[in-house]
Amino acid sequence: MQKILLYYKFTPLSDPDAIKLWQKSLCDSLNLRGRILVSKQGLNGTVGGDLDDLKAYVKATKQYAAFKDIMWKWSDGARDDFPRMSVKTRRELVGFQNSEDEFDVNMDGVIGGGTHIKPKQIHELIEQYGDDVVFFDGRNAHEAQVGKFKNAVVPNTNTSRDFIAELESDKYDDIKDKKVITYCTGGIRCEVISSMMKKRGFTDVYQIDGGIVKYGETYGDDGLWEGALRVFDQRMTMNFSDRAVTIGECTHCGGKTSNFENCAHMECNDLVLICEDCKQNSDLLFHTRECQSKHEAKTASL
Repeated sequence: MQKILLYYKFTPLSDPDAIKLWQKSLCDSLNLRGRILVSKQGLNGTVGGDLDDLKAYVKATKQYAAFKDIMWKWSDGARDDFPRMSVKTRRELVGFQNSEDEFDVNMDGVIGGGTHIKPKQIHELIEQYGDDVVFFDGRNAHEAQVGKFKNAVVPNTNTSRDFIAELESDKYDDIKDKKVITYCTGGIRCEVISSMMKKRGFTDVYQIDGGIVKYGETYGDDGLWEGALRVFDQRMTMNFSDRAVTIGECTHCGGKTSNFENCAHMECNDLVLICEDCKQNSDLLFHTRECQSKHEAKTASL
């Protein structure tokens, strides 16, 4: 039996290169594949493999004092959902522009971030405060096309670097005094985003402990989540149950779909949300008509 494991830990690391070498050796010895990032801010990883090997990985990683209280999140998947085992060091654990100047970390995590809230507490908060509770999507906008919390605010972001400009605009002034619940796939982005929001006038910010994944483990498709979850391996998307609704719409025909494909114009390579029927037409595998024209012109010149 195989699974995929997601996790992160914000904590000061004095020697990220040493952690990188240790993690790479450990994962290779257990025949795992996936991606791990290490920085002075902490550790962030997604790995897949046999269940027993993943349990051995968790046990070994927890023996390092700074990682002993990591929240581990399990999802359906396998080793082959990743092409290789990659372990790298980065300046930033999450790729927001100059985010290392935005926040500090200590052994307890991000200093000044939002209040962590369990899935059950989300429902209790909404029951008590109703419309004064707002979901705020901490992912890139395309991810919300296939799945999001009901009535969530979805910022206009193509990359993580767009978030600061979004938060510093006046778009969200009307919700700054409401109870704002930030969310992202596993929770790591919201650690940073919630801190950014509080610095920019949001007064009551929460983040889902364990992110969408933990919420899905608790409620599946019987709660406030709707659609599929965008993931960053060969699965592309995942559902929490066989009752998941499809909210994504094909770029070309408007039919319901959760299928993403990379634009056929290699210089673009943006994701196209396209149904299986339209996917059969090679002329539709483009992000825009402009991409198609550029691709055809380049092909004709070869």
